[in-house]
Amino acid sequence: MKQQTKKIFFFFGMGLLGLIVVFLVVRVLLNLGGIAATLGNILGALRPILLGCVLAYLLYPLTRFSEQFLLYHNVREKPARSLSTAFTTLVLLLFLVLLVYFIIPQLFVNLPNLVERLPGMIRSSAQQLQDWLAAHGQNSDILKDFTDTLTTRFNTWLQDGSLSTLMDLAGRVTQAAISVFHFLIGIIVMVYVLMSRDQFVGQGKKLLFALVRKRSLCDAILRHLRVINRIFSNFVSGKLLDSLIIGLICAVCLSILNMPYTPLISIIVGITNIIPVFGPFIGAIPSIFLLLLTDPYKALIFAVFVFILQQVDGNIIGPKILGNSTGLSAFWVLFSLLLFNYFMGFWGMLLGVPLFASFYYLAREFINARLRKKDLPIQTSDYVTASGTNDMGELTHVEPQRIEFAPLFQGENSLFNQLRRWAKDKAAQIPHPSGEKKDGGNHPPKDS
Repeated sequence: MKQQTKKIFFFFGMGLLGLIVVFLVVRVLLNLGGIAATLGNILGALRPILLGCVLAYLLYPLTRFSEQFLLYHNVREKPARSLSTAFTTLVLLLFLVLLVYFIIPQLFVNLPNLVERLPGMIRSSAQQLQDWLAAHGQNSDILKDFTDTLTTRFNTWLQDGSLSTLMDLAGRVTQAAISVFHFLIGIIVMVYVLMSRDQFVGQGKKLLFALVRKRSLCDAILRHLRVINRIFSNFVSGKLLDSLIIGLICAVCLSILNMPYTPLISIIVGITNIIPVFGPFIGAIPSIFLLLLTDPYKALIFAVFVFILQQVDGNIIGPKILGNSTGLSAFWVLFSLLLFNYFMGFWGMLLGVPLFASFYYLAREFINARLRKKDLPIQTSDYVTASGTNDMGELTHVEPQRIEFAPLFQGENSLFNQLRRWAKDKAAQIPHPSGEKKDGGNHPPKDS
């Protein structure tokens, strides 16, 4: 009787729990907009925290290097931690000061001038193209109409469109103040995270060992997390350093070549170089278009320079800094960029490669573990010619079919000799002018 009562209460409780779960799922589905807005507000409130964590993660290698340097010179642990964190913060602030002092004024000088001159530059370039078409007997009316329409719409957008709303002074000042405030809070959070990173790491591992029962599973999770952390840190820090070097080289070389808009173009090239594969093209195309409107000859010089710079970066600078940090082939790099760009947009192009490299690593470890349990090899090359397994569970191989080629020139049966004999036989079948067939033999001389 007691067993039946327990079963009744058990099934009643499970049914009630199922109804509650269904009710909650329905409520969530009916209020997706409100939930998304709530999550957006929460993420907005936590934006300084997230920014501080990202800054701490990016600057951790510099902090660790400086702390190890101080510990090597017999500085105690706590002062070394404080001094290394202070040094990293000063480096970040110095970088921001240099950015504001050198780059921002150049942008404010170049951008308004560029926006003001852009319609005239388009008209001038279009007029030169029209004159060239007219000199070669081609109709240029379509190009003239297109240029007039483009410049008219651009001027209308400048006067009455979204730019007037964007340049609203009160809104810009408010947004800038909020961004600066969030960034300052992010720097403070970064300092706290760098100072207390051991405690945060210990709390995370403590939670992991408390929730997961099997110790072997905990060890595997920690091992995989270390590898994923190495993939992200090596790729992100290496790519940032590589882009900074490329931007500086571009600025120096363009200054030597006396190119217009050197600071603006250098910033574009340096920032877009962070994106693998497509970054150089994304940065080069608008820069070439800008120079093309100013001076087509300099645009051609810049295109050649960017090509040489990207070859140097891809074959010398990049491999030296990044190495094989992701473990992905060129195909999977391209695949990850296209995939994550579709789901995450710009951030997908920035972080798609290390994200996919992490998934690729986990999938490879899972597959290799399953193969080890079956006593099968884990090298990919062992499966190229595999055709199945035998009774012992070992791989069986089949030789790939090879195309048999006849020799071209060597041997009596070579293609050349066969073609020569065929041509000789055909020539022997051609009738001779005297009515006899040519047999290619030697005939005795006729009597005079």
